[in-house]
Amino acid sequence: MDLGIKGKKVLVTAASKGLGKACAKAYANESTQVYIASRNKQQLEQAKKEIIKETGNHQVSSIVCDLTKAEDIKEMITRIGTIDILINNAGGPPAGKFDDFADEDWQHAFELLLMNIIRTVRAVTPGMKEQQFGRIVNITSSSMKQALDGLLLSNTFRPAIVGLSKSLSQELASDNILINSVGPGTMETDRIRDIFKQQASTESIEERLLKAGEQVPIGRIGQPDEFAKAILFLGSKANTYITGQTLIVDGGAMKTL
Repeated sequence: MDLGIKGKKVLVTAASKGLGKACAKAYANESTQVYIASRNKQQLEQAKKEIIKETGNHQVSSIVCDLTKAEDIKEMITRIGTIDILINNAGGPPAGKFDDFADEDWQHAFELLLMNIIRTVRAVTPGMKEQQFGRIVNITSSSMKQALDGLLLSNTFRPAIVGLSKSLSQELASDNILINSVGPGTMETDRIRDIFKQQASTESIEERLLKAGEQVPIGRIGQPDEFAKAILFLGSKANTYITGQTLIVDGGAMKTL
């Protein structure tokens, strides 16, 4: 399938590792101009080198950006110019229950998960409207459809992203800008390993990953590159009619409709 995105500018945020990095690599394999953003300069540069080495695409650039800061986002978009494809990603908030969080924790999660997307979309859509083309994919979590135990902050703000995306899909469709939200199930990332590490257990991380896979109909947890395939299609020219939707990539684990 011709995805029609060769030479297009792609921005992937929180792309120094995990799902963001996998998505950036998928787009680099399609000969796009890929910009990866993250707060950690060292991890970002390492990710850039690995993506270039693995894909042979030297049109990969890195930009240090704190997604909780409006000025950082504005400066990043100004530096890149018109963006064709925006992949919004952000590190997950801390795990915990209601009594674990103070106002500062709620505010930080709000800035990281929701305002981050509002600000990046606000910054890129003028250019997309001018060229009458744009694709936006918001990476969220399966918690946008089903609450996850111990992840209260995520359970609160991820569904808000769905509401935002649905509303924006109505406003932006006439300018050929399509926007969708995609949530991963259990994927083998540092984030999942950190969550398992915080949860008291006598089992090793590897044992818990295997056990988590047993709960998935496919029989294993997912890999970041498998998740990236869905992001790649939705953010390409091959996607001409899908907008305002929520997709869960979880191997069939979720039982909700």
